[in-house]
Amino acid sequence: MVGEEGAFVLGWDEVLTEEELSMTLKVLCMSEEEFKEYKEQDGWEDDSEEEENSTLSNEALSRLKTPCKKLLYDSVLLTLESYGSDLKAEQDLLNNKEAYEKLSRREQQALHVRYGQKRILHQLLELLQ
Repeated sequence: MVGEEGAFVLGWDEVLTEEELSMTLKVLCMSEEEFKEYKEQDGWEDDSEEEENSTLSNEALSRLKTPCKKLLYDSVLLTLESYGSDLKAEQDLLNNKEAYEKLSRREQQALHVRYGQKRILHQLLELLQ
């Protein structure tokens, strides 16, 4: 369900791997009995029209059912914990011209990427509260 990378891709305005995230949340939030029934009815293909008509914009994410919101919220927290530093530390380093210039070009680029990723994840946490 998640694809080759095993991750979901989030943008500023929407989920870019929305089909994978929608299906994953739907399945993970099902009871065991619901899952068995869904699987027996070949539900994997029956929902294609429903999935095509629903985009996971930021607005749609904020309207997810509570169990799905909690699951996604907890997943975002775990992802943020996997980083070596928090958003504020990255922002402080970006704002400290002297420290920033001591970084290699590659380290500067990595800092910008991490900072952007963390900002998107923090935005998602706010949407899910």
